[in-house]
Amino acid sequence: MSEQGWRDFLAADGVEDWVVLHGGATAVFAAGSLADAARLAGAVAGVDGLAGTGVVLTIADDRLTVRLTRGLHQLQQQHVDLARAVSAVARAHGAVADRARVQEVQLAVSAQADAIDIGFWRAVLGYTGLDDDNAVDPLGHGSTVWMQQLDAAKPLRHAMHVDVSVAREQAELRLAAALQAGGRIVDQSPEHWTLTDRAGNRVCICAWPDGAGTPAAVPGSERAG
Repeated sequence: MSEQGWRDFLAADGVEDWVVLHGGATAVFAAGSLADAARLAGAVAGVDGLAGTGVVLTIADDRLTVRLTRGLHQLQQQHVDLARAVSAVARAHGAVADRARVQEVQLAVSAQADAIDIGFWRAVLGYTGLDDDNAVDPLGHGSTVWMQQLDAAKPLRHAMHVDVSVAREQAELRLAAALQAGGRIVDQSPEHWTLTDRAGNRVCICAWPDGAGTPAAVPGSERAG
């Protein structure tokens, strides 16, 4: 699968409302009320070329969430144009994009190659396959399950962890809140932090892919020894 589509999306002009998450480009528009969000959804649904692309619209009390694809690697040049068109419709309806509310939660199940069992997870959850290593909610609402294949020489210590994908400028804020709540950093890179709770359960806060090529500052004083 090519990375070019989502990298081109990140580099494009006029898509500042959008965050590129593991599941693709997503925007949240504050609409003021449920009725306003429903009207905005109807207008967005009328954007030329949007229907039939796998788009997911989610209406809540005061906002509309628009996800252009079900997967990161499905992003293409056409989605840049669709994102611009959706943003224009939102502006015309007085809706403001709120990147701070955009996120995706993914359950990562770690296993070595001979124990990868994505068929089980699809069956037990009633999910479908998008890629060979994942399972996705056919309604577009539940968390994706991703099978993380471990190196054969690496011992399996944590069979599962949670990935939280957020906008690049929100990652440090989410990290600070997690540390304040008692979390501890056990691993880090320029685009993600891995934390544990007191019981040792792990979660990754990811500024990737939205922050790809834009390294975030890392509070090294908090890192575990």
